[in-house]
Amino acid sequence: MRVLYGVQATGNGHISRARAMGKYLQAEGIAVDFLFSGRPANQLFDMQQFGDYQVKTGLTFVTEQGQISYPKTALRAKPLELWRDIRQLDCSAYDLVLTDFEPITAWAARMQKKRSVAFGHQYAFLHQIPQTHSTPLSRNIFKFFAPGQQQIGLHWHHFNQPILPPIVDLEPAINTADPNKVLVYLPFEDQHKVLQWLQPLTQYQFYLYGPGLSKSQHGHIQCSGPCVDEFKRDLHQAHAVISNAGFELVSEALQLQKRILVKALQGQMEQQSNALALTQLQLGQSTDTLNTAVIKEWLASQPQNKQVQYANVAQALAKWIRAGACPTELQQLNLW
Repeated sequence: MRVLYGVQATGNGHISRARAMGKYLQAEGIAVDFLFSGRPANQLFDMQQFGDYQVKTGLTFVTEQGQISYPKTALRAKPLELWRDIRQLDCSAYDLVLTDFEPITAWAARMQKKRSVAFGHQYAFLHQIPQTHSTPLSRNIFKFFAPGQQQIGLHWHHFNQPILPPIVDLEPAINTADPNKVLVYLPFEDQHKVLQWLQPLTQYQFYLYGPGLSKSQHGHIQCSGPCVDEFKRDLHQAHAVISNAGFELVSEALQLQKRILVKALQGQMEQQSNALALTQLQLGQSTDTLNTAVIKEWLASQPQNKQVQYANVAQALAKWIRAGACPTELQQLNLW
């Protein structure tokens, strides 16, 4: 069985899901060719697992100071290149096309009438789940950005809808958390400001990851640029996580039973809805503003958050795909 797997590369969460799925698809004897879009090839890192993958421009949102910049997003869009890439992508050699909210593979499969399965967090928004700041534009993006013949949404709770738990890329490990260690990942914020917020809180050890940062030590703050292995290690060892409200890192933190504080990317309906769901489910806290006082108060508090333990969704989906990806059999997996 040969599969084409499209991955939206604008955020590391989609790539993290692909790491988990790739391992289990390979274990099932499925040959997988990966295509990434939405990020320049020179900004991708630790990609050895994906072999001889393709990189396309695709579509992405431009962010500044923790908010989406719609004017710059429109200026940097390349619709003609997107259309050309869709038309030129040949899906004939594949038994199935998978897409994690990646538009080129999704639309190429649709145009060539190739069987496709779309899965990811964004497809959960096609169902009745907690949502805020929903607009006709955001609803159409979820519906038409990267459609599949079969669409599988992922979320932290089923909300009595036909959606699945998160796919998390975590190796089995003893979760021995240091009560003073805090992982901070706020890629959409000004990293200089983040350093300023953390500087006075000397009673904690912060491990700050972010774009543009180099590996360096600033007293009780250790900085690092994006990477995989060290980030996973620090995630396992941290007692708490401060992040934007992206889906994948929060999912991994929940699986490891970490305390979580999120700040949603303003103007991004998905992240704002994630923050709402996280608080409604009593799995973590959210804030509209981050500064030293907010972080200090949260770290000193002792909220009684609920804990979750998710099934191995990546393994179950890989086996389901190998067996033929029958829609009726998917609902019988009983992964909650």
